[in-house]
Amino acid sequence: MATNGDEHYCLEAKGMKALIFFVALYLVALGSGCVKPNMISHGADQFPNQQSKKLSTYFNSAYFAFSVGELVALTLLVWVQTHSGMDVGFGVSAAAMAMGLISLVFGTLFYRNKPPQGSIFTPIAQVFVAAILKRNQVCPSDPRMLHGSQSKVPNHHLTVSSNAAAGGLLHTERFRFLDKACIKIQDGTNPKESPWRLCTVAQVEQVKTLISIIPIFACTIVFNTILAQLQTFSVQQGSAMNTQLTPTFHIPPASLQSIPYIILIFIVPLYDAFFVPYARKITGHESGITPLQRIGFGLFVATFSMVSAALMETKRRNSAINENKILSIFWITPQFLIFGLSEMFTAVGLIEFFYKQSLKGMQSFLTALTYCSYSFGFYLSSVLVSLVNKITSSSSNKGGWLSENDLNKDRLDLFYWLLAVLSFLNFFNYLFWARWYSHNLSVSATPQTGFNGEEINRRSFNSSKHIGDDIIP
Repeated sequence: MATNGDEHYCLEAKGMKALIFFVALYLVALGSGCVKPNMISHGADQFPNQQSKKLSTYFNSAYFAFSVGELVALTLLVWVQTHSGMDVGFGVSAAAMAMGLISLVFGTLFYRNKPPQGSIFTPIAQVFVAAILKRNQVCPSDPRMLHGSQSKVPNHHLTVSSNAAAGGLLHTERFRFLDKACIKIQDGTNPKESPWRLCTVAQVEQVKTLISIIPIFACTIVFNTILAQLQTFSVQQGSAMNTQLTPTFHIPPASLQSIPYIILIFIVPLYDAFFVPYARKITGHESGITPLQRIGFGLFVATFSMVSAALMETKRRNSAINENKILSIFWITPQFLIFGLSEMFTAVGLIEFFYKQSLKGMQSFLTALTYCSYSFGFYLSSVLVSLVNKITSSSSNKGGWLSENDLNKDRLDLFYWLLAVLSFLNFFNYLFWARWYSHNLSVSATPQTGFNGEEINRRSFNSSKHIGDDIIP
C-alpha cells in the first residue's frame, strides 16, 4: 500500500512478490480440492455397514459445518480484513486451518481407515481397451457365456456374475458394446489372456455404472451457473441499491453472498430433525427421500431463484429510470433465500448420491466431481455472458444485454429470465436422466434406493483380480 497525499493506492506486485502471490493462490486451490472431497468421504467411512440413517444425518451435518465456515468468512473475516488489513485476515485464516489440522491429527488413532485399493483408472482403462480390441467379436446371446458370469436369474434383463453370492454385480443389457471385453477367445493358444484383453462382468458393470452417473453430474452444472450469477451480477445489483441499514452502517454488497448460508444454518437442522422423520414414515426410505429426488427438488427450486431475480431487477430498473428512486438492498434477499433452500437439497443430495449409490472405492473421486460441477458452472457462466452479449449486440444497434457497466442501461432482467428458462429445461432434462438411471440399476445383496425407490447394489473397483478363469477376492 502506498500513499500520495490523502490518497491510498495499491502497488502492482512484481518479481518474487508476484510469484509468492500466485503460488499461494494455487496452494489454496490444491488444498481445497484435496480437503473437501476427502474429508466428506473419510467422515462417511466412519459409519459401519453403510448405515443410511446416520449417513444422511452426517451429510447434512457436514454441509451445516461448511455453511457456518462460509458465513464466518463472508461476514466476520471480511470485517477483520476491512478494519485490520488483509494480512491480519489471512493470518486468522491460517490459524484456523492450523487448528483444524491439529484436531485431525489428534483423532488419527480413532479413525476407521480404509486401506488403499490401487488405481481406480486402470480397471476402467482395461475395459475400454479390451472392448476396442475385440470390437469385431459378436456378443453371445446367452450372457452366461461372458467371462465371470455363471448363472441366470429370473429377471430377463439380469444375469448374476460369478461373485454375486458375495454381494457382487449383475449383468445388465445397457452399453452392450462394453460386454465384448468379457468375451474369451477359445483358440487354445492363449489360455490366460491379459487383463487388458479380458475383463470380468463385474469389472465391466462398474464402468457401465460410472458412465451412467455422468448425466446426473452434468445436470448440476446449470445449477452452479445460477450460483455464479448470485456471486457476480447480484452483487452488482446490490451496489446499485440503497445499502444503508442505520445512519452509520451500510451493508457491503459482497456480504449478500452470506444470505444462502444463513438460511442453510437454520434449515439444515430443521430438515434433519423434522422433515426426514416425517418423510420416512410416508416413503419408508431411511433418508426421508432418495438422493435423486432431493437433487431434483433442488434443481426445480433453483428456477424460482432466477424468476425472483428477474422480477426484482425489473422493479429496480423501472424505479431507477422512471421514478428516479433507489430501492432498498433488502429487495434482493428473496433470490438468495430461495437459492439457499435449493442448495440444501441439490448440493447435499449430490454428495449423498455419489457416496451411497455409486462405486465403492471411488467415493473421494466422485465427491470431487461435486466440486468440479462448481468449476464447470462458473465457466459456463462466463461463456454464456459472452455468447448472450454477442448475439444480442448483433441483433440490435444498442449493444448487448450486458455490454455496459451500468445496470440501468443493461438488460440484466432479460438475462435472468433466460437463466430461469434454462434452469427449468435443465430440470426436465434431469428428470429424464434420473429415471433412466434408476430403471437401469441392478440389484444385489447390499440394497440402496433409486429415484423411484427401487433398490440398487453397491459396486466395488479393485475388489477382485482375475487370473485366467479364476477369481481371487
